[in-house]
Amino acid sequence: MGNTRFSSIIKLVISIVVCEGAGIIGSVFTTPAIPTWYAALQKPAFTPPNWLFAPAWGTLYLLMGIAAFLVWRVGLGNQPVKTALYFFLIQLVFNTMWSAVFFGMQSPLYGVIVIIILWIAILLTIIKFARISAVAAWLLVPYILWVSFASALNISVWLLNP
Repeated sequence: MGNTRFSSIIKLVISIVVCEGAGIIGSVFTTPAIPTWYAALQKPAFTPPNWLFAPAWGTLYLLMGIAAFLVWRVGLGNQPVKTALYFFLIQLVFNTMWSAVFFGMQSPLYGVIVIIILWIAILLTIIKFARISAVAAWLLVPYILWVSFASALNISVWLLNP
């Protein structure tokens, strides 16, 4: 019993660290662009203040990590678990890629393309997670809602800055 509990704690920590790590990698591209390139862009009236993004994303990465753990703990010997986590990792890659493309490459257009793929990948991950853990699927709902909002913001920035 103790070994199983320790194993679960390790899986939870790894899941959260991987997700927060994706956020840290994304921030490498984001942070330098905020006071320079991003500050100079025309933005829609519904743009939140810059200080809101870090705590929002930090919370979303935490929820993502917990969701991944809830699926992972079912066991990698289970093919639906492997498939669900595969989709999860794909969306995590696109999540990080969006920061590199939008902020690093300073491309709102390519950002739109990546964020649409990201949104689809999140939806597919939610569907896959729901077959294994309803709680895990629900933990990703704030994430897809935030990415929906971020998509509208990205599209608006692209349209306002030809």
